[in-house]
Amino acid sequence: MRAPLKRQAGAALLTAMLTVTLVATFAAAALWQQWRAAEVEAAERGRTQAAWVLVGALDWSRLILREDARAAGSGGVAADYLAEPWAIPLEEAKLTTFLAADKNIASDALEGLPEAFLSGRIIDAQSKLNAFNLVDAGKPVKTSVDAFKKLFQLLGLPAEELALMTANLQRALPATASTAASTTTGTTTSTTSTTSSTASTTAAQTTTASSTAQTTVTSSATGPLVPQRTAQLVWLGLSPATAAALEPYVTVLPTRTPLNLNTASAEAIFASTPSLDLAGAKRLVAARTQSYFKTLADAGALVQQSSAQFTPDQHGVSTGYFEVLARLRIDRTWVEEQTLLQRVGIDVRIVWRERGAGATPPPARS
Repeated sequence: MRAPLKRQAGAALLTAMLTVTLVATFAAAALWQQWRAAEVEAAERGRTQAAWVLVGALDWSRLILREDARAAGSGGVAADYLAEPWAIPLEEAKLTTFLAADKNIASDALEGLPEAFLSGRIIDAQSKLNAFNLVDAGKPVKTSVDAFKKLFQLLGLPAEELALMTANLQRALPATASTAASTTTGTTTSTTSTTSSTASTTAAQTTTASSTAQTTVTSSATGPLVPQRTAQLVWLGLSPATAAALEPYVTVLPTRTPLNLNTASAEAIFASTPSLDLAGAKRLVAARTQSYFKTLADAGALVQQSSAQFTPDQHGVSTGYFEVLARLRIDRTWVEEQTLLQRVGIDVRIVWRERGAGATPPPARS
C-alpha cells in the first residue's frame, strides 16, 4: 500500500508545482500588461502635451507675423528684413521659465514638473530659390533655369540632374498652369516622422478642419509626385546628395515667388542675377546689415557700377511665405515640428505641417 501512496503524494506535489507555475505565469503576464498599458498611457499623454505646446508656439509665430503685417499696413514699410522681431530665433529655454512669469501660477505648482525645453525660429521661405519657378504653364522659364545653372555650377553639382528635374517638373505639373489656388473646407495636416542617425522616430496623420482658403498645387495624373520640401526633390530625379547640397539655397513653394534680397544668402543672390559675381553679392549682403532695402531700386543702386539688374519677377524685398521650426525636448526625448505659413495681408494661413518625434541615445561610456 505504501507504493501507491507515494505515487499519489508525488502526483499531488507535481500538480501543486504546476499550479504555482501557472499562477506565477499569469500574474507576471498581468503585471506586464498593466505596466505596458501605463507606459502607453504616459507616452500618449506626453505626446499630446508636446503637441499642444508646439501648437501654442505655432500660434505665437502666426501672431508675430500678423502684427508685423499690421504694422506695415498702418503706415510702416512693407519690406521684410532680418532685424524684424519675427527673425529673432528662440534659443532653447526651459518651459518652467515661462510658467514662472505667469502671475496666476504659484511657484509651488511648478515643483515636480519635468524639465522641458522649447526652441524655435521663423525663416523667410523666400530667402531661397523656389524650385517651382523653373516651370510656368508647362514650359521651362529661361531666367529661372539660368539661375539654377549658376547655383549648380557654384556648388559643383551635375548639370544633367538639373535638366532631369526640370523635365520631371514639367510632367508633374499640368500644362495649363503650374500652380492653382483653391478654397477648401478642409486642411490636411501631415504628421510624419523625421529620420536621424541618432534618433528613432514615429509618425501619424491627422486632419483638422479649416474654412480658410489654402494655396494648393495641381498635379498631373501621369507625372511624378509633386514635392513640398527640398528633400523631396529626389522624386524629380535629383540624387540625395544633390538635394542635401541644395537645402540651404533652394525651397519648394506652391506658387511662383521672387527672391527676397533682404534675407537671401549671397549664393542665392549671385545665382538669381545673371551678370552679378559672388563678390558683388557678398557686398550686397554686407550693405543690407547697415540699412535694409525698402525697394528694389535701393538694392540696384549698390550695383550700378556693374550690369547687374534686379527684376520684379525674380527679386523683391518682401515675403509671403515663412517656415516655422519648433522643437520641444524632455531629457533625451524630443518632438519637432516644421510648418509652412502663407501670409496674405494680415491673414496667416497654414500650408502644411510636419511633425517628428524621437529620442537621442545616451552618451557612450568611455
